[in-house]
Amino acid sequence: MRRSHHLAAGLLALAAAQPAFGQAGARAEAGKPARTQARPSQDLLAGSVLNRTITVMGREFYQYFAAAWRDKDAAGRYSISVHERPTAIRGSEMWVEYDDKRVFHVFLSPARAAVKEISRKAVDIAFRNVMDIDVERLMVQQTDLGPEEI
Repeated sequence: MRRSHHLAAGLLALAAAQPAFGQAGARAEAGKPARTQARPSQDLLAGSVLNRTITVMGREFYQYFAAAWRDKDAAGRYSISVHERPTAIRGSEMWVEYDDKRVFHVFLSPARAAVKEISRKAVDIAFRNVMDIDVERLMVQQTDLGPEEI
């Protein structure tokens, strides 16, 4: 229910934003400068945790991780994705990405007993790494490199 509420709110925000983008373009054509706006896709997806898991254990990891992630104060500013690659020998390889960078990586054994505890620890590690990436981006200003290359 919570996920569908966020999806509905995002779709409503997208529908409400459509006329605003058209008006900004019309003003620019009339000789008036258009307002500088943030990328609309980034505003709508801010705070989302995407599920890219495959197995039951991966989905369980995702559910615990997403619940703990949303409890963080500033987590609503960052969009991340949880990925899984099942392996025959090691169980599942799990990783979390932010801005195309891995901020957490672990191999989970096939026994699901420790998934809840590992996912909660993963949130702390991933959140700290996301904050480090954000601080680094603010501190380092490279005119030769784009934000995704830093």
